Amino acid sequence: MERAASTPSDLARRPEKGPAPRLDLRLDAAELTARLVDIPSVSGAEGPLADAVADALGALPWLRVDRFGDNVVARTELGLAERVVLAGHLDTVPVADNLPSRLDADGVLWGLGTCDMKSGVAVQLRLAATLPRPNRDLTFVFYDNEEVEAERNGLGRLAAAHPDWLEGDFAVLLEPSNGQVEGGCQGTLRVLLRLPGQRSHSARSWMGVNAIHAAAPVLTRLAAYAPRRVDIDGLEYREGLNAVRIEGGVAGNVIPDSCVVTVNYRYAPDLDEERALAHVREVFDGCGVTEFVVDDHSPGALPGLSHPAARAFVDAVGGQPMPKFGWTDVSRFSALGVPAVNYGPGDPNLAHRQDERVATEAVLACEERLRAWLTGG
Repeated sequence: MERAASTPSDLARRPEKGPAPRLDLRLDAAELTARLVDIPSVSGAEGPLADAVADALGALPWLRVDRFGDNVVARTELGLAERVVLAGHLDTVPVADNLPSRLDADGVLWGLGTCDMKSGVAVQLRLAATLPRPNRDLTFVFYDNEEVEAERNGLGRLAAAHPDWLEGDFAVLLEPSNGQVEGGCQGTLRVLLRLPGQRSHSARSWMGVNAIHAAAPVLTRLAAYAPRRVDIDGLEYREGLNAVRIEGGVAGNVIPDSCVVTVNYRYAPDLDEERALAHVREVFDGCGVTEFVVDDHSPGALPGLSHPAARAFVDAVGGQPMPKFGWTDVSRFSALGVPAVNYGPGDPNLAHRQDERVATEAVLACEERLRAWLTGG
C-alpha cells in the first residue's frame, strides 16, 4: 500500500509549554545516549522524545519519515535487493532517582534507560544520520510503550495499523544483549488464580474458611515445579513458573474469603500460546482454583538463526549466539514473517535497576560493528 509522505504537521506534536528538546546527530553514540537519557520518557510519556527523534530524522534528506502517535518510522528508498529493519523502544520504566545521566571517570554512563535501551536507540540514530547509501535498504523504527502491557505496545499498534511500514527481510532489535546475538525470545504468560473462602470473625475462625490458607496447594505446586530446559537451534532456553504476587485479606480480625495468586510463566519458544496456557492449567489442576484469568500473554519467537540473513548477520558481527531469556519484540517481527534477532549494547542484567548503566565503549563498538555490516558489501 502506498504511503503518503510526511508533512510538518505529522511530525510536530510538541507540548504547548516549554521548548522542544533537540538532538544533535553529529554527536557520537555514547554522547547521544546521554542526551536521550536526559529526555525523560517513562511509558506513556514518550511524546517529547518522539518529537525530538522525528525532528532530527526529518532533517535528513535521504530518509522518508512517518509517524503514528509517538511511534516514528524512517526509511531509505534506494530500491536495493534487501531491506533490514533496525528497531528500538523509546520508553523506560519509572524514574528511581536515576536522572539525569552522569558519566564517570571509567567511561561508564549511568542513568535511567542507559542500558534499556537508549544506547541502542542512539546507535540507530547514528546509523540513520551517517549512512545515506547503505548496502541494504534500511528501516528505522522507534516505538512507545514497550515496558507495559502488550495491548499498549507501539510496535504492536504499528503492526496492526501500518504493517507495510515494518516490511523487511531481516530485523535487528537493539535491546541490550552485551554485544552478542541473542536468538528468539521466551513467551510470557501471566495468570490470576483465585482461591475461595468464607468470611468470619477471626475469634471464631472455625466458622469461616481461610482463602489464604487455601492457596497452599498452589504454592506447594509451584515450589515443587521443575522447569524445562529446551534446546532449539543449539540454544538452550530455560523456563520458569513463579508466583509474582499474592493478594488476600480484609482486616486484622477477619478470616479472608478470597485470595488471588498471580503466576508468571516464561516459556521456551517451541510452545505456542495455546499449548503454554494448557500447560499452566494442567499444573494447577486439582488445587482448588475457582477462577483462572489470563492477565497478559505474549508468545515467544523461534531463534531463526538458520535463515540466510541471520547467518550473515552472525558472521558479520561475530561472537557466539545466545538464547534470549525474556520476552522482546522479536516476537512481533516473527509474527509478521520477518526473521529477527536481539543485538545491542549494554548488560541486560542491569535493565530496570536503579543503578542502570552502560559502558560507553560498548555503545561505540556496537555502532561500528553494525556500520561495518551495513557498508561491507
